[in-house]
Amino acid sequence: MSRPSLTARLAREAAARTAQSLQRRLRTLDGIEGPQLRLDGRTLVNFCSNDYLGLAQHLDVVAALQEAAAWHGAGAGAAPLVCGHHWEHAALEELVADWLGYPRALVFGSGYLANLGVLQSLLAPGDVCIQDKLNHACLLDGARQAGCELARYPHADFEGALRQLKARPGAAAMIATDGVFSMDGDLAPLQTLALLACAENALLYVDDAHGAGVLGPDGRGAVAHLGLGAREVPLRLITLGKAFGGYGAVLAGREELVEAVLQGARSYLFSTALPPALAAAGRVAIETARREGWRRLRLAGLITRFRRGAQQLGLPLLDSVTPIQPLMIGDNAGALAASQALEQRGFLVTAIRPPTVPDGRARLRITLTAAHSERQVDRLLDALGQVFGRDPALRTRADASGSGADPVY
Repeated sequence: MSRPSLTARLAREAAARTAQSLQRRLRTLDGIEGPQLRLDGRTLVNFCSNDYLGLAQHLDVVAALQEAAAWHGAGAGAAPLVCGHHWEHAALEELVADWLGYPRALVFGSGYLANLGVLQSLLAPGDVCIQDKLNHACLLDGARQAGCELARYPHADFEGALRQLKARPGAAAMIATDGVFSMDGDLAPLQTLALLACAENALLYVDDAHGAGVLGPDGRGAVAHLGLGAREVPLRLITLGKAFGGYGAVLAGREELVEAVLQGARSYLFSTALPPALAAAGRVAIETARREGWRRLRLAGLITRFRRGAQQLGLPLLDSVTPIQPLMIGDNAGALAASQALEQRGFLVTAIRPPTVPDGRARLRITLTAAHSERQVDRLLDALGQVFGRDPALRTRADASGSGADPVY
């Protein structure tokens, strides 16, 4: 019996992706200026960026990056526990811990690395990790790497989470959830999950990547937005690559939890530390976001303006009060066609397809930022009206696009 060919299998998989309109294409930007970018020789208004507060090109943030790079170089030079933990990292950790109201914080290279490390270091075989079915892929991957049991509940279903916990009374448990779900834009039921965690002696961990900087008093995220703090949510993560316009992540939590992660997280122990210049830029970005609260107010106003206009056009938006505004299409080819039609009209809105979302739930993930103008939002609405008006088939409503298989994001 001959050994099966790996390259032949990869070729079959590539052909299947193409047939199902699932093949991705890497595109190279020529430049970015605020909410506009240059792509393939054209200037497009970007409505798919996570730079929610428009800080990626803020002069103070860029100056902090440049100055720190001039003093400290391009990289950290080593893993944190070797000799890569710089005072810039320590200053960022101190700032985040104080801002969010936690005893301690720890800088990671990215949110993905952080979630891998947190779950792998805190959970073990025999434990159970209870997760929302729409959690980001890195939370799922972290649980799998830990070797614990991964039990998923229907999206935002508190009773489903309760059933999963009750079915495993003898296992140490963590409830892990996004604060704001990255593709649907809605909030997790953190208040009820916190009550459940307390009642069932489980640890609640919240990845607040898409809420930090945008929601809550002082921009402290979805946790603070829902009136919760360190007592109810003993461990949480923010990332620097969304509202703060940079790169990296910071874990905040109780002393013993953060120490356990530091000692055992393989993605922390065996990765070169975040460049000190990025930590410096992240610190200035957080300080700027706190100081310039008008950015959150402006963003909230643009979200309201967009949703009101979309409702008048009868567009099938999901219910979201965050910068993430998913416009449901349903089929993959239709989502690609809508994205291409918008690009022809001067707007970049990427089509989101499986496995990032469930089968039958392809969409345009429209994201708003404080850097957008009201005129740009109105022009996008005009373009959406033209695209959907010319092709009634694209008006597939969210409740008609099917629940599909579990996504992996």
